Amino acid sequence: MKTDSSTIGLQSLFPGLEAWQDMHPQSRVWVYASDRPFTAQELATVVPHLEEFARQWASHNIQLKSWAGILFDQFVVLIVDETRKDASGCSIDTSVRYLQGLQDQLGINLFDRWNFHFMEAQQVVTLTKDQFAEAYRKGRITDETLVFDHLVNTLEKLQNDWIKPVAHSWHQRFV
Repeated sequence: MKTDSSTIGLQSLFPGLEAWQDMHPQSRVWVYASDRPFTAQELATVVPHLEEFARQWASHNIQLKSWAGILFDQFVVLIVDETRKDASGCSIDTSVRYLQGLQDQLGINLFDRWNFHFMEAQQVVTLTKDQFAEAYRKGRITDETLVFDHLVNTLEKLQNDWIKPVAHSWHQRFV
């Protein structure tokens, strides 16, 4: 894990993610950020379904070594260790269709990339791009505010670079 203070490592926040320990650091990652936190009831229902999806996820009839879960009660994360088998376009399409169904079922939005997420008082806050820029101008958000970089695409980046200060993120371009 990085010791650079400009990012926050996930292992320190989620020490129970043992499944990740057996996955290659370059495993592919997809982060789907909800426009709102999942309720406790939704989590109790959705998490087991995500785990089952990961257990059955296949590419060309070959089981993928994968993990699926929800972090911070708001982010659906899918991970595929491609050292055994690459995630094919069809298998990725399957995951997207699965998440679109989840989105429709729960009345959430998992695909709006213009929702920005940051930490405030140890809670995840979601704002639109324009609201985020306004919050920065008014001082609610500063260069040190921790934001979530959903563009991370490997397990290593998820663990080490997903959460970082605004000043060290692509969010800086929009403030």
